[in-house]
Amino acid sequence: METIELHPAAKRKVNLNVLGEPLIVCSCAPMTGWYRDGKCSTDDNDQGHHVVCVIMTKEFLAFSKEAGNDLSTPMPEYGFEGLKAGDHWCLCALRWKQALIAESAPQVDLEATHRSALEVVSLEDLKRHALQ
Repeated sequence: METIELHPAAKRKVNLNVLGEPLIVCSCAPMTGWYRDGKCSTDDNDQGHHVVCVIMTKEFLAFSKEAGNDLSTPMPEYGFEGLKAGDHWCLCALRWKQALIAESAPQVDLEATHRSALEVVSLEDLKRHALQ
């Protein structure tokens, strides 16, 4: 019998959002996501759990920098131009939760936030910070 090796993309978690619908693109400019495909998709190798699609604010960028994750400074050696207020980005679920506790959580695009975010944060908290 022939052994079939699955393509790495086939091993990804099911791409549904927190509303139980198909996950939509978070951002392609700047390009975001664990797979750098614009979606907040994930797999078991994504130790940061980059699954919450947020809209950056100056307040959150300052919070993140102070927390040790400077997202606003460009790092050309990694092809990272730095983020600014208004950019959409797949954020680590734990960082979003930290920001929530600190009252600095950015708005969330529920349709582009992977359902696995619910392992870390509640749907109620996400909805309270949802884009209108």
